[in-house]
Order: sequence, then structure tokens, then C-alpha cells
Amino acid sequence: MENLIQVAGIIDQAEADLLVGCGVDWLGFPLRLPSGMDDISESDAHSILRRLPADRAGVLVSYLTDADEIAKYCDWLGFSAVQLHGEVSVTEISKLRRLRPDLGVLKSLIVRESNIKELLTQVDATQEHVDMFITDTFHEATGARGATGRTHDWSVSAQLVARSERPLMLAGGLTPENVGDAIRAVQPAAVDAHTGLEGVNKRKDLDKVTRFVSEARIAFAESQAN
Repeated sequence: MENLIQVAGIIDQAEADLLVGCGVDWLGFPLRLPSGMDDISESDAHSILRRLPADRAGVLVSYLTDADEIAKYCDWLGFSAVQLHGEVSVTEISKLRRLRPDLGVLKSLIVRESNIKELLTQVDATQEHVDMFITDTFHEATGARGATGRTHDWSVSAQLVARSERPLMLAGGLTPENVGDAIRAVQPAAVDAHTGLEGVNKRKDLDKVTRFVSEARIAFAESQAN
């Protein structure tokens, strides 16, 4: 799990094909959102997942908190990994690992103002049960825990990278313009983008995705060389 690029918020097959063609490694599908405003239907997500090349992965971006429900949902739709954004207990994360040892488990670490101690505690408590962490940005006004289009203090994510025995994916307001600087500052194993790659029509923009992948690959290569 190194030098991975994920793009989330897939809305249809054409967008999935665009991302795969641009070299995106993982495709994220936010489903059963608390708002009820999913970007894609479950049946369409299932169809896309069945057609993904073997070297790519479909990731469920989920606010579900029950291990049995998460495992069954991933089995049903065919996800390779799940990104846990809800308030999932350590007990449920451990249970999910036992239920589906083959399922990649990513635990979100939501960066707020002055909550680094809380995040470090989360890392210590959960890292033996997960494959990767993902940092994202909390939106104070809306309460959103990701897909905010906002960056956070990258030094916080860098501290989490240093603390964690697991790899970390950096998310939160990443764009073609800042992803290179973000990778150099944080030294993550992976990066994730969503709204920062969309055009005015809310679809992923070919030029933005192409530049994002290129800038990320360059920065990852530089990090490995140093």
C-alpha cells in the first residue's frame, strides 16, 4: 500500500472509466450516507465494481458502524476495501477484521482544530486492526467529516504518519495544484481527492485528473529517492 492514488465520489461508469484510464489506483464510492444523498445507486456501483480491472480496487466510503452490516454490504456489492468514516468502536473494527480478514480496512482520522492528541490516541487504539489510516478535514459549519474541499494543517497528518505503524492516506482539499506539496510535507503512502477534481458540472474533469495523477506520481518518486 504505497504510492496509491484514490479518487472518490464516482457517479457512473463513464467517470470510472476516465479515472482508470488516467491511472487512478482506487475508486471510492460513498454510499448510504447520513444525508441520504448518495452520488450513485447501489446497483450502478455494483455494475462498475464488477468491471474494474484486476489491478484496481473499489472502496466503500461508509458511515456504517456495525461490523456485521459492513461485512455483508461489502460482500453484496463486491468491495475490496472499506473506508470507515463513522464513529466505529474498536470492538467493531476488530470484529470486522475477524469477519473479513481479506477486506482492506481504512480508518478515518478527522482533523479538527487542536485535536492532535485525540487523533494520536485513535491511532494507538486501532492500528492493530486496520490496514491504513486516512486523514480528512472537518467542516465546522456543516459538521461534514470529509468531501469538504478544504485542506487541514498538514503538520498534523505528518505527526500521524510518524506515529502510526500503518500507512496513511492523505485527503482533504487536494487538487492538482497542491498535491505535490502535500506529499512532500506529509510523506503519506497514498492520496485521495474528490471535489478538487470536479468541473463546474460536478463531474471529474479529465485535465484535472490527469494533472493530479502526474503531480502525485512525481512527488511520490521524489519522496522515495530522498
